[in-house]
Amino acid sequence: MISKTISDRYFIFFLILTSVFSFSQSQFDRAFADSKRATTHKFKLEFTDTSGNETSLPVLIIKGKQTGKVFTLLAGVHGFEYPPIIAIQDMIQELNPEELSGTLIVLPITNMGSFYTRTPYINPLDKKNINRIFPGDDEGTVSEQIVDFISTKIIPVSDIFLDIHGGDASEDLLPFVCYYDNKNYPEITQKTKELSEFSGFEYVVSYPYTIKEDEPAKYAFKQACQVGKIALSFESGKLGNVQPEAVKRIKTGLYRLLQKLEMYDSKVAFVSPKIKKLNNQIYVRSTVQGIFYSAFKAGDEVVKGEVVGYITDEFGEQLEEIVTPRSGTILYMKGTPPTNSNDSLMCVSFLEN
Repeated sequence: MISKTISDRYFIFFLILTSVFSFSQSQFDRAFADSKRATTHKFKLEFTDTSGNETSLPVLIIKGKQTGKVFTLLAGVHGFEYPPIIAIQDMIQELNPEELSGTLIVLPITNMGSFYTRTPYINPLDKKNINRIFPGDDEGTVSEQIVDFISTKIIPVSDIFLDIHGGDASEDLLPFVCYYDNKNYPEITQKTKELSEFSGFEYVVSYPYTIKEDEPAKYAFKQACQVGKIALSFESGKLGNVQPEAVKRIKTGLYRLLQKLEMYDSKVAFVSPKIKKLNNQIYVRSTVQGIFYSAFKAGDEVVKGEVVGYITDEFGEQLEEIVTPRSGTILYMKGTPPTNSNDSLMCVSFLEN
């Protein structure tokens, strides 16, 4: 009798959880299907999991006066990466739906748990890194449900998908735009490349695309790339701070893309930088726990075999010397001293024909 009562309670809780998730999905469906133009829908979707975690996902759908492409903007997947979040906040205040062609889907803060608790990388509710669990699980934790929602509801209706990041609390980062060189969709990849090169970022980085169709994409814009969407990512900002120049760079990139897509004219004259292309990356990792020292910073050039740092124990005794295995440009690197075994100390990117 007791076990039956417990079973009934779990069943009721599961029904409640399912109904909340279904309501969230239908709320998005109704807003996206609304035929009125030059309108804005703002709402928060609620997510609950079997561990009792609860969170919300703010969603903004801006429908331009004219029909056209659907462009999704994702910010705050990592809530400690502030420039993308602030850039989106600025843009949604400035944008005039009467002058927009097509539809913008905006997730201004994807990881609310991380943002409001100032937690780097993960959602503190379920300890999941949203940008490592795509395509997600509709019956999983709150983070997995959010990811499933993006994978099953937002990406399928998007023509262009932009995931905006910056350097998290411990990351020094060189601003860049990146995309995957997906040979499965050559025409889409070419369009993505053109958009990336028009974005206004000096560094344009292409990542090799090596996963199979049935492999988890893990990353947000890689999920969109995997299913044949135009998908790219901005990286701007560093060390968990709001740098005005990083915010401006993202906003400029957004308006440039909207102009290139013929969705919006910001009436701003853009100056295009000389592009530096990088198409391969290697990751330098630690093998010990300790304190990391380096005189290098993101954007520096390194030479194969060069000593780029070292790690000591808590008494100042050197444990490991860090040597780069390849010449190239430091895209991003650890910008704070605490280091654990197998931490990524730096990503070195280079151009290989």
